[in-house]
Amino acid sequence: MITVNERDRIEWRSGMTVQDLLDEMGYDYALITVTVDDRLVPEDEYESHGLKDGSSVTVFHLAHGG
Repeated sequence: MITVNERDRIEWRSGMTVQDLLDEMGYDYALITVTVDDRLVPEDEYESHGLKDGSSVTVFHLAHGG
């Protein structure tokens, strides 16, 4: 099981990546920051960064405005 933003739970599966998780959660915002187990994952690694069962993922949707 993977915990997302300390509230949602997603079933872990072998080979699952950050991008898989974002797709499953419906996160398609242009400006997203992701940490896995408190470590920042660069956007260019979303498709290759694997998740482990029990991982804690935090997804921030960055917004700007005034």
